Amino acid sequence: MTLRVTVWNENVHEREEPTVAERYPDGIHGAIADALEGDDRVVRTATLEEPDNGLSEDVLANTDVLVWWSHCANDEVADDVAERVVDRVHEGMGFVPVHSGKNSKPFKRLMGTTCNIKYRHGGETERLWVADPGHPIVDGLEESFEIPETEMYGEPYDVPEPDRTVLISWFEGGEVFRSGVCYRRGRGRIFAFRPGHEAYPIFYQDEVRTVLDNAVEWAAPTDGSEAIWGEVEPIESLDDD
Repeated sequence: MTLRVTVWNENVHEREEPTVAERYPDGIHGAIADALEGDDRVVRTATLEEPDNGLSEDVLANTDVLVWWSHCANDEVADDVAERVVDRVHEGMGFVPVHSGKNSKPFKRLMGTTCNIKYRHGGETERLWVADPGHPIVDGLEESFEIPETEMYGEPYDVPEPDRTVLISWFEGGEVFRSGVCYRRGRGRIFAFRPGHEAYPIFYQDEVRTVLDNAVEWAAPTDGSEAIWGEVEPIESLDDD
């Protein structure tokens, strides 16, 4: 079965900041898409400036897993597009918000919370620890790995209690953060992954690419059983008395 992946990126920093364009000449979406290419996959990209923010009904209907990177333009995503994404997750589409994708309209609506954090710029080291070594998202990783320079995210993280916490980060300044968390909404699987600030070449790092590669496989739709909604006739005979 071919897995259809769409990598969405607001694509603002790459167009407005020369250092980011130099770091990611094909855009952050291009770097992530490159990490996800493989046999039995079709990977496409979409960006904010496209019609329907790149996420038309047709695009989403033909997407099994949506990977979402955003940062400064979360509020520019149209409300109807955000609702379209939420509906598709409920229907079974996988959703992988990356870095500030935690502030995206779809993720916040799926969580029902502010998704607030504490943060700090400055390029400190992050060490990610595997908290759930049996989980398929961490296949191929050692028990921990380091990102040499990154933005700090710190607890508390205003999200519902995750179904599984797969990765936990420690930062050079002392904070910790749940950097890889799993949820299910309706039929859809969600994996929120913290790393990926545009000021650093994080999406070229092998371990980060491994996590993303594993995540789209894990988040892929499953068949499950048929769901029937609304008013139904009884299965058994009912006494009319």
